[in-house]
Amino acid sequence: MKIAQVSPLWESVPPTRYGGTERVVSYLTEELVRLGHDVTLFASGDSRTAARLEPICSQALRLNTGIFNRDAPLLMLLERGFGSSSDFDLIHSHLDFLGFPRARQSNVPTITTLHGRLDLPELVPVFREFAEMPLVSISAAQRRPLPWANWLATVHHGLPRDLYAYHPEPGKYLAFLGRIAPEKRPDHAIGIAKRVGMPLRIAAKVDPADRDYFHTEIEPLLDHPLVEYVGELTDSEKDDFLGEAYALIAPFDWPEPFGLAFIESLACGTPVLAYRRGSIPELIDDGITGFVCEGPSTMAAAVERIALLDRRRCRQAFEERFTVERMVQDYLDVYEHLIGEARAFAVPQRRRPVRLSPVPAHGLL
Repeated sequence: MKIAQVSPLWESVPPTRYGGTERVVSYLTEELVRLGHDVTLFASGDSRTAARLEPICSQALRLNTGIFNRDAPLLMLLERGFGSSSDFDLIHSHLDFLGFPRARQSNVPTITTLHGRLDLPELVPVFREFAEMPLVSISAAQRRPLPWANWLATVHHGLPRDLYAYHPEPGKYLAFLGRIAPEKRPDHAIGIAKRVGMPLRIAAKVDPADRDYFHTEIEPLLDHPLVEYVGELTDSEKDDFLGEAYALIAPFDWPEPFGLAFIESLACGTPVLAYRRGSIPELIDDGITGFVCEGPSTMAAAVERIALLDRRRCRQAFEERFTVERMVQDYLDVYEHLIGEARAFAVPQRRRPVRLSPVPAHGLL
């Protein structure tokens, strides 16, 4: 199968540090190549892949201080990623709705995985306009604001089986991993750590949009003997950071579409404590691989119950549900279904939009 993977340009593929979407694109691309598929990756030039790389810009945009108009590379990504569509059996876009206009013009089947939140009212007119676009959600919870959209499947993320090692012994600190942002509630994580008297290590990036929040709301809270801020981490650093933790604490106060850190933690054998938001109940088996909490008080109480959990069950859940092999097989089912239906209709998308039926069986919906 000849497949185009169209990645955002914000981070390289894979990212050097933080970057959930680009990390998943990398895992998916490399496993497809390993299985013998002909894959072309449209991404930043500093990406590393066994696929054919079509570099759109020399460096990923987030850390590129020498570029002022970031819309220019994005325009080139849309043109090259979708403009050469006749070379492919299928285009897989990871650009959320930004690729919809070009996908509508393409004669080649195009699937879009939505990686972000969908509960914003300004998104409704966009998805109404492009209602025929075939979509994949990364959790069942993600699609709830738009239940009428053209969902073909839900595909949970997956990681390479050997990316993180199993750590059988619990550490003595709580771990917070992700972004410093109001919706991630690092202030709650700090408050809970103080409440239970356990050290907290925070590994997180600070986006430009959140710098004021970090400096005014969070930075003053870091001046405490129990709290350590370590910045962004690489994959190898995350292995030790998560694996040597007592638990991953995730008091995220927004409808989390997935949360790659959760399955990274499970891969290390480390239980997860998270608020009941978005996809959390889909990913965490309450009382087995962690605890799904209602707020700060219940999360603080859950810390005291972590010792009751078996870290082997966390690793087992990862191996059964969240490996890259399972993720890629789910996507191949979607690809084959989409290509098959497109051939059956034999009508170019740009002339008559076709709303395709969902992928049958396999529990992907």
